[in-house]
Amino acid sequence: MKLAEAEAWLASRIDHAATGAVAGDTAELNLDSITELLAAVGDPHGAYRSIHLTGTNGKGSTGRMITGLLDGLGLSVGTYSSPHLESITERIQHNGRAIPDDDFGRLVGLLAAIVDRLGERPTHFDLLTAVAFMWFAEVGVEVAVVEVGMLGRFDSTNVLDADVTVFTSLGKDHTDGVGDWRQRIAWEKAGIVMAGRPAIVGVDDDVFLDAIRAEGPEPLVVRDHELLVEDQRVALGGRVLDVTTPWGSHDDVFVPVHGAHQSDNLAVAIAAVEAFLDAPLDDDLLRASLADLSIPGRFEVVGREPTIVLDGAHNPAGARTVRHTLDHEMRTLGSEVLVLGATTGKDPIEMLTAFGADRFDAVIVCEPGFRPMPADELAAAASSMGVQVEIVRDPVDALVRARAVTSEQDLIVVSGSLYVVGEVRAALVDLAERLERAAAVDGGGPGHGEPEDG
Repeated sequence: MKLAEAEAWLASRIDHAATGAVAGDTAELNLDSITELLAAVGDPHGAYRSIHLTGTNGKGSTGRMITGLLDGLGLSVGTYSSPHLESITERIQHNGRAIPDDDFGRLVGLLAAIVDRLGERPTHFDLLTAVAFMWFAEVGVEVAVVEVGMLGRFDSTNVLDADVTVFTSLGKDHTDGVGDWRQRIAWEKAGIVMAGRPAIVGVDDDVFLDAIRAEGPEPLVVRDHELLVEDQRVALGGRVLDVTTPWGSHDDVFVPVHGAHQSDNLAVAIAAVEAFLDAPLDDDLLRASLADLSIPGRFEVVGREPTIVLDGAHNPAGARTVRHTLDHEMRTLGSEVLVLGATTGKDPIEMLTAFGADRFDAVIVCEPGFRPMPADELAAAASSMGVQVEIVRDPVDALVRARAVTSEQDLIVVSGSLYVVGEVRAALVDLAERLERAAAVDGGGPGHGEPEDG
């Protein structure tokens, strides 16, 4: 299959991400379909070791850090993550390079030829996971860094016999937010633990920790207990921190990304790799491995004059992190404009409040291409908070509009969904001319012009 044909075929399969799974609703969930599918292609996931990650926020950044550290050790590393920003092939990488389009299409075509003969009906994510595990075996990875798609216990990736499990955070995503939601989601996420093997936990939460302990990890390493960020400070282009793990101590470690939360993510990543090795990382290797670290779509600065920041914060916790990073690491001489789009299932007031929307000089709302929250709904919520808001439904057009009403000293933040960020990021190469034309036509400041829908 060609890439487009493979994507179309995958899109025809059941996609739980599109329907919105809820923690605790496990009556029909099991690992039968992915187990049968992988058995049909020779159980490729048994050919390499693995580190398995779950968490509401932070697993993407932490996974990239783990990959960078393992790569720095000279290992052959596969990385499986979701969702993607620009191309589905980004989800499956070998030492930071995406699976070639031809390999992706070939492997999807192989699966398409056998799925009708299986007793179980594999989902979209089952099939994508199988492609990743097959390709990792083909290219000879020594270790796979694998992110859970949703939750954990019944996620397709949980067929792994992981050497180390990693937990970055606990939040309301994929819950109904009522009653014992914390216990339900903690139980789901804790399901990836392998008894007798290390678990690294990035959040000190009694409910979460009780659920993880019940699965029998050894050792259990928890941030602010066995894992300590002794100090962290803002530095030019990133942050510097001191980290102590059960395996060693590391001082003055520079990480070239923004946000205090990234110090915590890095501490978890270091502990995960040291648990995998059962040995401390060399300080020189640690620094060298992080020197070129980049995390697309996570407080990523993609433009100057004005400064343009892309962040895929898709829930209130992520939004608060964006606000905190803006307040503590970005000094803006001019105005601040927020381009915001969200998926369904979010509370618009809660999201806007977490972003500090009333502190922006203008908010432009848009709609992601996947399960969009209607822009009118988001705009109405913003208006009820007294926020100056404008509707421009297409995310790329929304950025063009934001650029047209800002000057060189201003700041534009594009956020609310990785799908919004992905659409904008994919268009950046073609945006330069559009932005220049838009700026020439409309030289006003934030809020000039009438909203699209009045």
